Amino acid sequence: MFSIIFGIFLILHGLVHLLYSGQSLRLFELQPGMTWPDGSWAFAGLLGNEATRFLASTLLILAAIGFVAGGIGIFASQAWWRSTVLGSAAFSAAIFILLWDGHLQSLANKGLVGILINLVILIALLVFRWPH
Repeated sequence: MFSIIFGIFLILHGLVHLLYSGQSLRLFELQPGMTWPDGSWAFAGLLGNEATRFLASTLLILAAIGFVAGGIGIFASQAWWRSTVLGSAAFSAAIFILLWDGHLQSLANKGLVGILINLVILIALLVFRWPH
């Protein structure tokens, strides 16, 4: 039963990445005035904001695919689901850290909640070996 709930959670977590992908492409605003990922400390100076937004969208789509695939892998009782989810959680956390603008205001809009969720997923899988 917990595996089913965890699988659903992973799929939903992946779909949230698609919302941030749409935000980064300016297809819509998740919050009024939200400019994420503009000003990324790692990419904006090198690539500019427009290219950074495209890169962010592409990377977030890849992370979403990984989480959705991992959730489906749980439902299908596939052995590869764990490594897929581990990779997706680490990749997703890295994306949001690299796309952070370096300012402490509005951290929830900049992926902090996603990073914390990814950390919980990593701890659950690596430390507690959950779910079995």
